Amino acid sequence: MPALPLPAFLAAMDASRRSLTLALGISLLFHALLLAVHFTPPDLMDKAREQALDVILVNSKHAQRPNQAQARAQANLDGGGNTEDARRAKTPLPPSAQTQEGNSLLTAQQRVTQLEAEARQMLTQIKSEAATRREKTQNPPTPPTPTPSGADLASHALAIARLEGEIAQQMEAYNQRPRKKFIGARVSEYRFAQYVEDWRQKIERVGNMNYPTAARGRLYGSLVLTVVIKADGELDRVEINRSSGQKVLDEAAQRIVRLAAPYAPFPDNIRRDTDVLEITRTWTFTSADQLQAN
Repeated sequence: MPALPLPAFLAAMDASRRSLTLALGISLLFHALLLAVHFTPPDLMDKAREQALDVILVNSKHAQRPNQAQARAQANLDGGGNTEDARRAKTPLPPSAQTQEGNSLLTAQQRVTQLEAEARQMLTQIKSEAATRREKTQNPPTPPTPTPSGADLASHALAIARLEGEIAQQMEAYNQRPRKKFIGARVSEYRFAQYVEDWRQKIERVGNMNYPTAARGRLYGSLVLTVVIKADGELDRVEINRSSGQKVLDEAAQRIVRLAAPYAPFPDNIRRDTDVLEITRTWTFTSADQLQAN
């Protein structure tokens, strides 16, 4: 294969200068190619942010761990509230040091524990005072210190017995308090889920048969209602947690609950540890004149 002709300016040079010029040219071309290549490191911070989880505090817990956690918390919580949408409760208000009292199971348990501790402390103090009085009675002080009279001792003993009886009565009343189960939008245990589903179907059936005449074709909306049912199926009470804004719909929802009562008694697998069920649901009066309990 014949050699390629050299450019005129290279052919005019002598051999040593031509070799040096070719070497410099090749070196410049090689360094230019190296400078044209760029390496971009992976964005580790963005990947870490994508995999990060928020840490929050929850006021309830479930035995089952959620499949796809949206945040970290002190206990497992697989959904809650009255909606299936992925929402997180927010408030524009700053945190407050005061807490509101509520008829929740946690508040009741804390109150019971506090009262039991106070009762035990009071009983210990009473027994200590009684032992001190008995010791003083058996070992009366030397004169001239006067000893308590029989009437005073009898009065103190009667007061102690009355106080012990009141404390015992209070502790017995708290021990006999009804065992409640609060049912929200999601129910994990089958025994509660089946009972609530049967209850919901009955409510919708009775509600559609007794749909408010004043609302047909004119009013529609939703409200949150809590229904409290006893173990024998009797209705204990019904409460509106969030109004629909229409008095006709609110009153119709309460009337439908009372018309559908009594409900089915608790089955044995619920009755063994539950005396009262509190079921909270969102009631919707649709534009098609239908009632839905979600």
